[in-house]
Amino acid sequence: MARMNREATVRRLLAQSPPPVPPELHAEAVRRGTRMLRRRELARRTMWLLLLVAAVVFVVWALTVRPWVEPPPGTAPPLTGR
Repeated sequence: MARMNREATVRRLLAQSPPPVPPELHAEAVRRGTRMLRRRELARRTMWLLLLVAAVVFVVWALTVRPWVEPPPGTAPPLTGR
């Protein structure tokens, strides 16, 4: 029985004309959407820039430190006068 009431309510709501939309709503939505897209693009460019800077820093560090080269021995046998 409740299902019939729900269906009748939905049919009545669909038969009505839609409520009026304020005229400034479209302009506000476009403004917010544009701002959101700009922020998203700025964030994407910032992340790419940070990735590039990190890659350059890593390459400079690797070329100066050369972690793939074995370090020289720290001690040598003592020299004696004999």
